[in-house]
Amino acid sequence: MNDAISRRSFVGALGLLAAAGSPGSGGAPGPAAKPPAGKRQAMLAFAGGGAGPGYVPAAFFLHFDPASRLGPGAVQRHLEYFRFTGMDFLKVQYERNYPPLPQIKAPADWKEMPRYGLDFYRPQLEVVDALVKAAGREAVVVVTLYSAFMCAGHATSRELLVRHLELDAEAVRPALERITDSLLGFVRECRNLGVDGFYASTQGGEASTFRDPALFARYVIPCDLRLMGEATTGAAFSILHVCDYEAPYAELSPFVGYPGQVISCSTHLTTGQRSLKELARLFGRPIMGGMDRKGVIASGGEAEIRREAEAVLKASPERFILGADCTVPGENRWPGIRAAIDTAHGFRRG
Repeated sequence: MNDAISRRSFVGALGLLAAAGSPGSGGAPGPAAKPPAGKRQAMLAFAGGGAGPGYVPAAFFLHFDPASRLGPGAVQRHLEYFRFTGMDFLKVQYERNYPPLPQIKAPADWKEMPRYGLDFYRPQLEVVDALVKAAGREAVVVVTLYSAFMCAGHATSRELLVRHLELDAEAVRPALERITDSLLGFVRECRNLGVDGFYASTQGGEASTFRDPALFARYVIPCDLRLMGEATTGAAFSILHVCDYEAPYAELSPFVGYPGQVISCSTHLTTGQRSLKELARLFGRPIMGGMDRKGVIASGGEAEIRREAEAVLKASPERFILGADCTVPGENRWPGIRAAIDTAHGFRRG
């Protein structure tokens, strides 16, 4: 949050949002319908292995416009989007990337990586706090959580991070551990604010990232498991996202031991297509996804989106959440996303 916005004005703006109860200006098409009573309880039951809401749940995610990423604008936009699309839980987008550190030029320079305290995360935490207060009684609220590997890449670049790990991983390891310590503080504070869980992303295990995949196993996975272990401890609703935003994976077996009650991943691997039912058997947990974020959900009309969603649903396992394989590009896809979610909600298995 900009320093010019005081916490008092932030809370005041939240009160106005709660009183309004419907989308304001800024491109949200049409009125927002308040979610039906019981949606929160149904999704908590689903995560716990129960029957769930009695239909196929669905949720899609996107980044909002720059003015709606932190502060009251972020709270308003999240609520507008959640209520307009009818999605089955509210995911808080993470928009507090690590600042660039141009002084890191060689592996030894990773000693310059600071350990950020809660003050750094405060703008994001204020959005989390406001959304839990505004929607936590009607919806499950989960917070996006980036891995230490991802945050290190934000501070330099993914390419530089990988090169330094390949040159001298032991010099980089303390920085990844320091970032993990920092993120653990963020996780604990989110839990104190009342979130139900996290949408925890992992990267670095893609087929093309490391020339020696053992580097991922030795230096990235331990930080992932430490962070995600804390994030899932006591969580009522947790999602592991195996993120292929940067590149596809050759296999997903390295992630079978990761925690998470729901698994979000792509069916497209470098070694071939995997069915949603195959993925459900591999992980032994509900799968979320099925639709290509760069496909019709990103560019097609509502009728086309409904047809693809229907095809995905027919091929899905019994316990399934319809979604995209990652963040949907663009910010103007609300009606199409609502069409996909409506299709999931109306789908009945034969």
